[in-house]
Amino acid sequence: MSARVVLQRSPHVCYDELGCWLWTAATNNKGYGQFWDGTRLAYAHRWAYERCVGPIPPDLQIDHLCRVRNCVNPTHLEAVTAAVNMRRGTAFAVTAARHADRIACPHGHPCDARDS
Repeated sequence: MSARVVLQRSPHVCYDELGCWLWTAATNNKGYGQFWDGTRLAYAHRWAYERCVGPIPPDLQIDHLCRVRNCVNPTHLEAVTAAVNMRRGTAFAVTAARHADRIACPHGHPCDARDS
C-alpha cells in the first residue's frame, strides 16, 4: 500500500474544503503534527513528504503552500530554503493581518468568511 493511501486512510487525517489533509493526532506547540515512529518523534508533514515525494535535501525545509501547519497533503508541501520559507510565511502573516478586519473589497463588495 502506498504512503499516500496510508495517509488517506489514516484515522488521524481528516479533510477540509480547501484540499488540506489535516493531521488530527498530536501536534506540537506551534501546530505541526507529530507522532512516534518507533525510534523518534517525527513531524507528520515531513514524513508525508518523504514517503510520497522523496527525500528532503539537508539544506531545505518543508513549506506548507496552504499555510496550514497540520496539513499533510503532499501536494501542499514543497521543499524550499529557509529564506524562502521565512519570506512566504511572513508575507502571508502580513497580508492576513492587513485584511483581517476589512468589511468590503476595494470595489465595495461586502466580504464574508471566505474572503478573510
